[in-house]
Amino acid sequence: MNIDEINFDEKGLVPAIVQDARSKAVLTLAYMNKESLKMTIEKGETVFYSRSREELWHKGATSGNIQKVESLHYDCDQDSVLVQVTPAGPACHKGDYSCFSNSLINKKPSPKEEPYAIIDKLRDILAERKATLPEGSYTSQLFQEGVDRIAKKIGEEAGEVIIAAKNNDKDELSMESADLLFHLLLLLTDRDVSLEQVLSVLEQRHQ
Repeated sequence: MNIDEINFDEKGLVPAIVQDARSKAVLTLAYMNKESLKMTIEKGETVFYSRSREELWHKGATSGNIQKVESLHYDCDQDSVLVQVTPAGPACHKGDYSCFSNSLINKKPSPKEEPYAIIDKLRDILAERKATLPEGSYTSQLFQEGVDRIAKKIGEEAGEVIIAAKNNDKDELSMESADLLFHLLLLLTDRDVSLEQVLSVLEQRHQ
């Protein structure tokens, strides 16, 4: 990226859309000036310009909720940037995973309209749980216990899938497969591996 190609506005700012690289959820809309954009590239973590305080701020410098930059793109008009990140905590100052937690319209597709929508929903939830670690959450507990515990759960669920398949129990096989898929998505989230990376491997093998 050549910073000189960015069209900053009359105040020297450009809007920065911040997106979770794993779940693809939009986390926040902030602003950068030339200096903060340069620092973001150099640090590999988001640095914004506060319009209210009129100063630079390194996201997570005090809270620990840093955002590790995975990619940085600018749009066709060169007047906005998209920053894909791996967040280490909530994006919102209110403690929410995303600043966009309030809804005006929220049409939920039916399983027939979008049969794989639940996968995206689970990815959002798992990314949020990893970032915020709410108390009393089963997924938060697994994230805190670490990869060994998560991997053990996958082994357990895989065994249950095998037993259900050998017993030719379709209902049980469906339920155990759901458990296995959930824990696999959890492991991918824990290891910062996106589902797109997995699907890309399948696509390459198919070709």
